[in-house]
Amino acid sequence: MKFDDLDVKMRVYETSQDRCVLPEMYIVARIDGRGFTRLTKEVHQFKAPFDERFRDLMVETVKHLMNCGFNVIYGYTQSDEISLLFHPDENLFGRKTRKYISVLAGEASAKFSAGLGDLGAFDCRISEFPNKKLVEDYFRWRNEDAHRNALNAHCYWRLRQDNCTVKEATFKIEGMSIAAKNELLFQYGINFNDVPAWQKRGIGFYWADVKKEGFNPKTNEHVLVDKRILHTDFELPMREDYNKFIQDLLEKYESKLDK
Repeated sequence: MKFDDLDVKMRVYETSQDRCVLPEMYIVARIDGRGFTRLTKEVHQFKAPFDERFRDLMVETVKHLMNCGFNVIYGYTQSDEISLLFHPDENLFGRKTRKYISVLAGEASAKFSAGLGDLGAFDCRISEFPNKKLVEDYFRWRNEDAHRNALNAHCYWRLRQDNCTVKEATFKIEGMSIAAKNELLFQYGINFNDVPAWQKRGIGFYWADVKKEGFNPKTNEHVLVDKRILHTDFELPMREDYNKFIQDLLEKYESKLDK
């Protein structure tokens, strides 16, 4: 069999499961650390409940994903997960989901591993949303999850530091109300309201237009030029304000498409 014929024959098996995200659907990718509990608590022993070195590794990983060829308009990270919102008219790889999943998981794993100096693997899944409200709800969901996880983590590790076993600490906070968890922390001298915002709400990344000083060699003058920079936001809003933040972000890009 000639190579060209063999090539056509075999590629059918590679592409038989190909599917593409439909036009006008919003694409959000969620990239999750695989086996990160063991990696961060046993192998590298990052500080619990939150470690700034680990945070910075995740920040650099998000920045890399937003600069690796995809048109991503918003990135978000909390704990060991990353969410990416793609531009409404993103069409890279013909919107094939298998390409988004494999490339993003690979890029995230490579960047994080290079920063850590050890192997750290990520998986990836794609959500397809038919309207803006569902996009807002998705990021509200992850924002609320960050808040819940932060409260639980601070309670759990305070109990562990107070010589509670894993089982005892887990059992003690199971079923506790939010108010009771706040009171528990207060007994240890911690006001949860004073915990850094990035721990409770996650970290956002979005493009901003700024004025930078440049030099025009033709006129021999210093001039102000527009430049797009990737802004890292450690003080994200919460609840309805966060929904409004995502809504405004989407409207900003959709208004540009209408022009």
